Amino acid sequence: MSIRVTAIEVGHWHSLFDAAYLKALVKMPEVRLVGVQDPDASLAAQRAAQLGAPPVFADYRDMLAKTVPDFVIALGRHNAMAAIAHHLLDEGYPFLMEKPMGIDANEVRGVADKAAVKRAFAAVPLFQRHHPFVAHARTMLAEGAFGPLSHFHFRSNRGTSDRYVQWGAPWMLDPAIAGGGCLRNIGLHGVDLFLHLTGGEARVAGAELSSRALGRAVEDYATVVLRAPDGVLATIEVGNTYPGQGADGEWKLAGRDALLVQQGGSVRCMTEKGEQEVAEPPAEPLPVIALRDILSRWRKGEPPATGPEDCWRAMRVVDEAYRAAKAE
Repeated sequence: MSIRVTAIEVGHWHSLFDAAYLKALVKMPEVRLVGVQDPDASLAAQRAAQLGAPPVFADYRDMLAKTVPDFVIALGRHNAMAAIAHHLLDEGYPFLMEKPMGIDANEVRGVADKAAVKRAFAAVPLFQRHHPFVAHARTMLAEGAFGPLSHFHFRSNRGTSDRYVQWGAPWMLDPAIAGGGCLRNIGLHGVDLFLHLTGGEARVAGAELSSRALGRAVEDYATVVLRAPDGVLATIEVGNTYPGQGADGEWKLAGRDALLVQQGGSVRCMTEKGEQEVAEPPAEPLPVIALRDILSRWRKGEPPATGPEDCWRAMRVVDEAYRAAKAE
């Protein structure tokens, strides 16, 4: 029997672009997309036309009542996400919701608390965790291969934020709706990786934001320094200033005895014995891997790998970074 899925607020660019969850979803033989929704019905219809023409709705409550799906993919404007999540939890729908799940950590905390009380299946696809870099890093940490750990570095400089306008999500340039710019949207992934690799706690030691390159109301560059309780440092550097298509980025985890690097998708390890490639780029895009994993865990009755609690941990650090930058 196929899984009947609906998608909420498909005006979010991840419906068809970048992560492109719905494009991946409709290619899965075990899944049937039975409804898509967005407050902009015209935009929803445009999205639906590229997804096999499922029924289109302007109100997600109406869509849920009429389709009664097995599973829900919730995208949406950041300032609308928490209310959508609460409705799905109250109605008992298992769901995936794109990060940041709210406009700030307080909103996500409320969702996380309710999801825990209800023991609900609420997934947040923090898909960078599925990169082979993370598995190798955790294995090396468990084996003590790094020696004393020194620092983590995450750099991701993506293309201009004008792409959001081209992708039908101009609200990403409005801080009142998006809750910020590249730090909220891209930096959250880097913060999450640092917390995941080092124990789940960190404070902001410094933060700077800039909108100098693009002149928008949201930042187009951010750099944040984090410190874990044991003194391990992280630099999270993100931006929307890469010229043209593509991106510039790398991840590094460094200790006294080893350096692990991800660049261009491949993973290399350096020690005093030399350098070797330990993993090739993933065979599938990370968001597709995360989507498959979420649906598989739900069908097996297992909890999601990442959910509201993980999102909240990263969001509270991001909120702290915005406060620190504003105080400068």
